[in-house]
Amino acid sequence: MMDNCKLCDIQVSLNSDIFLRNLLRELTGTLETVIGLEEAAGFISLVGQHIGEWMNEEYHSALDAKPFSKKQVGEILVDLKDRIHGDFHIASSDEQKIVLENSRCPFGDKVLDRPSLCMMTSNVFGTITAENLGYAKVCLNKTIAAGDPGCNVTIYTVQTDDSDACEGREYFKS
Repeated sequence: MMDNCKLCDIQVSLNSDIFLRNLLRELTGTLETVIGLEEAAGFISLVGQHIGEWMNEEYHSALDAKPFSKKQVGEILVDLKDRIHGDFHIASSDEQKIVLENSRCPFGDKVLDRPSLCMMTSNVFGTITAENLGYAKVCLNKTIAAGDPGCNVTIYTVQTDDSDACEGREYFKS
């Protein structure tokens, strides 16, 4: 039997965060391989929607406000990503859209070559935005998962010719 004291002194890259990131990477990789990227993204989207609903309620409870303004929505999207170790910031915002940029994915390097994981971001952002502003279209213009150095995400808050031209997912208030 191995002495537990010896195990305390060894260097193993294992903690709950690394374990969960690897678990998600392997799960999404298996889904992408077995059922295909589009179907895997669909499954991840459903999970992202539920997470978005949960996070939206958490922020509403904490801030005691309903619905949030567009400015508040942008700040909340940045805050929630900061809390899970992303590095998002608002690049721009106008009457029609919020543009967010990111230099660090909450999934770390485990997101590389796993584009279906980006559906978590799309659905969390889309769900929170639509629940508070009535509509959202999330366009993942650049993603770390696809090999870009950072992410660029446009969240349209109203339907326009520009939003119609952008490839993305639409969300509506439930």
